[in-house]
Amino acid sequence: DSDLSVFETTIRFVGGLLSCYALTGDGMFRDKAAEVADALLPAFDTPTGLPFSLINPSTKASRHYHWAGLNSILSEVGTLHLEFTYLSDITGRDVYRRKVERIREVLQNIEKPDGLYPNFINPRTGLWGQKHMSLGALGDSFYEYLLKAWLVSGREDASARAMFDDAMQAALDKMLRVSNSGLSYLAELKYGKIFEEKMDHLSCFAGGMFALASQTQDNSYSDRYMDVARKLTHTCHESYIRSDTKLGPEAFRFTNAVEARGQKANEKVYILRPETFESYFIMWRLTKEQKYRDWGWEAVQALEKHCRVDGGYTGLVNVYHKDPQGDDVQQSFFLAETLKYLYLLFSDDTLLPLDEWVFNTEAHPLPIKNVNSLYRAATAPPPPLPRPDDNQL
Repeated sequence: DSDLSVFETTIRFVGGLLSCYALTGDGMFRDKAAEVADALLPAFDTPTGLPFSLINPSTKASRHYHWAGLNSILSEVGTLHLEFTYLSDITGRDVYRRKVERIREVLQNIEKPDGLYPNFINPRTGLWGQKHMSLGALGDSFYEYLLKAWLVSGREDASARAMFDDAMQAALDKMLRVSNSGLSYLAELKYGKIFEEKMDHLSCFAGGMFALASQTQDNSYSDRYMDVARKLTHTCHESYIRSDTKLGPEAFRFTNAVEARGQKANEKVYILRPETFESYFIMWRLTKEQKYRDWGWEAVQALEKHCRVDGGYTGLVNVYHKDPQGDDVQQSFFLAETLKYLYLLFSDDTLLPLDEWVFNTEAHPLPIKNVNSLYRAATAPPPPLPRPDDNQL
C-alpha cells in the first residue's frame, strides 16, 4: 500500500525477471514478470495512454511526482518498450505491447521543437511541459531504448531506428559542445538554447550508445556516431582521473576556470554509478582498444580503495577529497550494472555477445529476436494466471 515507480519497477523487477526467464527457461520467472507488469497497468489508463509516473498497486491510484507538476518524464515513459514487448512475445498476451506501442505513437506524432524531445510531457493532454532537453537525467534512456528496441526486435522495428537517427542528429547539432581544451560533452538545453555547460554522469552511457548505433547499421551517420562515441567516452574518463579518488562526479562542468569537474556539493558525489563503465565495456567489445580495459582497471582499483567497506561498497560524499567520506549507501544498480559491466569488460566476447543480447537500461540482458534461441517466444497464449483464494492470502 505505497507508491511504486512504473519506470523503476519495470527496468529492475520486470527486466530482471525477464532475464532470468531467458537464461533459465523457468516459466515461474515469466509468470512473475507478468504479475508485476499487471500491477502497473492501471497507470496507463490516461486519455493519451502515456502512463503516470507512480502507482499504488493496492489502491490502483496513480499520480505524478510532485516536483514534475502535471507531467510524466520522457526517460520514464520511453523506457518500457524492451520489457513490455518481450513480455508480450513470451506470454502471448498482447496487452503489454499495445501499451508501449501507444506511447511510441504519441511520441512519434507529436511536434518536436527543433527535432528535439523535451523532458516533460503531460499524460492527460499529450502536450510538452517545460522545454528542457537533456541526454542526461530525465531524457537519457528514452534515446537508448529507441536504438535498443530496433536491435532487440531483430532489426524489424524500423520506426524505432528512424526515430533514433532523427533525434540524434538534432541532439548532436544542438547539444554537442567542445571545451577550450578540446573535450566534447553534451550540454543541456532549455527552450532551444544552452541552459547549462555541464554534463551528468548519467550521460556517460552515451558513448556506448553511439558506438552501438555506428556498428549496427552502416548509414550516413555511422562515422559521426563512432567519432562522438570515442570523444564522449574520453571526456567521461577525464572526469574520473581529474578527481583525487579517480572516481567520477555526479555532474561535471565546463567553464573558463575548470573542465570536467563538479563544482557544487551535489555534483561532487559518487553514488557507485555504472554509466562510464558501460561505455568502456561496449567500446572494448566493438574496438578492442586496450585503453578501455586499462581505464576500467583504474576504476576497479579506485572502488576497492575508496568504496569498499566491511558491509559492501559505499558511495562517496566528495570525490575530490583524498580521504573521502562514505555516504553509507550501496545502490542496487551497483550490483545490477556497475559490477556487471566491469566484469563483462574483462570477459570473453562469448559471454553475452552483443550480436545476441541487448542490455536493458538496468543492465539486464534480453535476447535478440530471431537470432538468439533463448528468446523463447510463446507458440500459443497461455491460460490466465491463477488468482489466490482467500485461504492462500
